[in-house]
Amino acid sequence: MTDITAKAPSRRRQRFPEISTRAWEHPADRSALVALRKLTGFDDVLKKLAGLVSERAIRLMFLATAVKTSERQFPELHEMVRDAAYVLDLDKVPDLYVSQDPTVNAYCIGIDSPIIVVTSGLVELLDEEELRSVIGHEVGHAMSGHAVYRTMLLILTNIAARIAWVPLGNIAIMAIVTALNEWFRKAELSSDRAGLLAGQDLQASMRALMKLAGGHNTAEMNVDAFLEQAEEYEKAGDLRDGVLKLLQVLPQSHPFAVVRVAKLKKWAESDEYRSILAGAYPRRTDDPDASVGEQWKAAAEHYSNSVKESKDPLMGLIRDMAGGAANVGGKLRDTFANAARGNGGGSSKGTGDADVPGPRDGRDDRDRD
Repeated sequence: MTDITAKAPSRRRQRFPEISTRAWEHPADRSALVALRKLTGFDDVLKKLAGLVSERAIRLMFLATAVKTSERQFPELHEMVRDAAYVLDLDKVPDLYVSQDPTVNAYCIGIDSPIIVVTSGLVELLDEEELRSVIGHEVGHAMSGHAVYRTMLLILTNIAARIAWVPLGNIAIMAIVTALNEWFRKAELSSDRAGLLAGQDLQASMRALMKLAGGHNTAEMNVDAFLEQAEEYEKAGDLRDGVLKLLQVLPQSHPFAVVRVAKLKKWAESDEYRSILAGAYPRRTDDPDASVGEQWKAAAEHYSNSVKESKDPLMGLIRDMAGGAANVGGKLRDTFANAARGNGGGSSKGTGDADVPGPRDGRDDRDRD
C-alpha cells in the first residue's frame, strides 16, 4: 500500500475529511456491518479464518501474473486510485493491479491489506471518468470491509454446507446463501454510492453501469433511455413477471445493471447525498457509538418503504394483502373490544363484508401510495 501523503491527487474534487463509511452504506448493508463491528475480538477471528485462505499467496500471484500500477505503469489508473483515497480520506492507498482478462470486471480482495484488481477488458471499455467511478466503487468496498466480512461468512457457509446431510440441512444452507446474496447486493449499492462520491460525476457513474450491460458503443446508447428501461423493468407487466423477477434475482450476488442505475440516480437526488456534499455526514470518530438497534430499524424502514413505493405487481399484491390484513385485523379487534364492553359482540357492520376492502378498494389505496 502507498502512503497517500506522498503526492497530491491529479484532480481536485470535494474532499470528505474523516467521513465514515456509514455515510454511503445502504441501510440493509450498514445494519449488518455495524452489528459485526461491535463483536468483541472479531478482528482476531477474521485473521485466523484468513489463514484458511492465504492472502499472502493471493498477493504474490497478482505480483507474478498482473501489472501493478505505479507512476511508471498505468500512471493514470494509479492516480485515480490515489484520488479516490484522497477524496474519501483513506490514509493508505490500496495497491491496484491490471489483469489481462477480456472479461469486464473489477474486484477488491484481501483482509489485512486489501488490493484492487481491474481487468484489461474493463480498462478498454470505460473512459477516464467512468473508470474513476469504478475504482472509487472498489475503494468503497475496501473501506467498508466488505472483502473481510464476505471472506468470513463464505468460509462459515462452506463449513456449514458440510452438515447439509442433516434433515432439512440443505434448506437451511440455501436460506443462509440467499440471505448472504441479499446482503452482497446491498453492499454493491453501497459501493456504487462510494464511487459517485469519489468521482462526483453522476453521468459517468451511470454510463459505466450502462456499459456493463451493453458494451462500448455509447453512440448507440442513451442514459435517459436506459433509465426508462429501468422503469419498464420495475413495472414488469403482471404478477407472473413479478414472480419471475424475484426468482431471477435471488441467486445473484450483484443487482441487475438497470436497477443499479435507477437506485444510484435516486440516491444522487436525495437529501442524504446533498447533505454529504454540504459537509454534514457521519464521522469515523462516532462509529463506536453507532447504535445497532437504530441501524436495524433503518433497514426495516427501507424494506417497508420499498414495498410501499414499488410499482412491481408482486410488491403491489403484497402491499394490498398487508393493507387488507391490517384492516381485517382492526375490525376483529374492534368487534372483540365491543363484546368485552357488553355491546353484544359488535354489530353486523363490524364483521360484514361491506367494510372489508375488496379488490377495487385495495387497488385504489395502492394508487394513492
